[in-house]
Amino acid sequence: MAREPTVDLKHLQSFIRIVEFGSLTRAAATLDVSQSLLSRQVRQLEIELGTHLLERNGRGVVATDAGRELVEHGRGILRQVEVARMQLGQARGVFGGKIAIGLPPSVGSLLTVDLVMRFRERYPAAQISVVEALSASLLEWLQLGRLDCALLYNPSVNANMRFRHVHSEELYLIGSRNDGHSMPENVPLATLGQYPLIIPSPLHSVRQLIEADAARYGVPLDVRLEIDSVRSLLDLVERGVGYGVLSRNAVLSRRGPHDLHAVPIVMPNIVTRLVVATPTQRPMSPITERALLLVDELIAEGKLDPPT
Repeated sequence: MAREPTVDLKHLQSFIRIVEFGSLTRAAATLDVSQSLLSRQVRQLEIELGTHLLERNGRGVVATDAGRELVEHGRGILRQVEVARMQLGQARGVFGGKIAIGLPPSVGSLLTVDLVMRFRERYPAAQISVVEALSASLLEWLQLGRLDCALLYNPSVNANMRFRHVHSEELYLIGSRNDGHSMPENVPLATLGQYPLIIPSPLHSVRQLIEADAARYGVPLDVRLEIDSVRSLLDLVERGVGYGVLSRNAVLSRRGPHDLHAVPIVMPNIVTRLVVATPTQRPMSPITERALLLVDELIAEGKLDPPT
């Protein structure tokens, strides 16, 4: 009877890091082990599984088809082991483990500090990691298993994700007080095409929402620049290069004094939806549930509500 292959979880974890970095050298430095040890671990995995897992190229290493499949399944295995460990700790009255949560930059600037401080106070045995990036990137990292949960703007239907709506924000036209042009109290959507726009690239959920509403009402847009960095976009707006379309929270995320002015887009309003996203193919750990309760708590306290 043939022996079933056995996989060492530490070897599996090391292999996943090698593939993520695309380099034995960088993975070894991160894991604080020698390259020769990592090479032996990979070779042991290949022997156990009876297949080639890595290929070398001019820049480092890449996974073979079998290696990529192992990474995909391996992340789920390691996550389930972590969940089991946390549930056993919970049974002893201790919430431990790790959670990685993703936030869009405009949300992170308003929630991250309070979320981390409150999490550390209530769950001192656990660790939290906060990643700030565009919703498209956060969704990809959720699917790859690099994040446990994320807050996303306006995601499309996805069978691999659970979405729960937590907040809505209206979009504003944002201009500079110093560009020599006075802004009205509000901007009807029908007139939005009169403004030279600096908006994110088509991958950005806000861009998709703006274009969908503009197309629905037959409004041509004058897009002059595409900038995915909210900070850089607002810098250009403040210098009078063009106008932005973002939530007021994006303006509030700007530290220190500034010369930005935001007015609502009306008739109709453009409303962006913020949702909590968690993968359907992985069980939600107890500490992830607790972290999301803290997110709900902060939103209920008005942390994402612009001042009136």
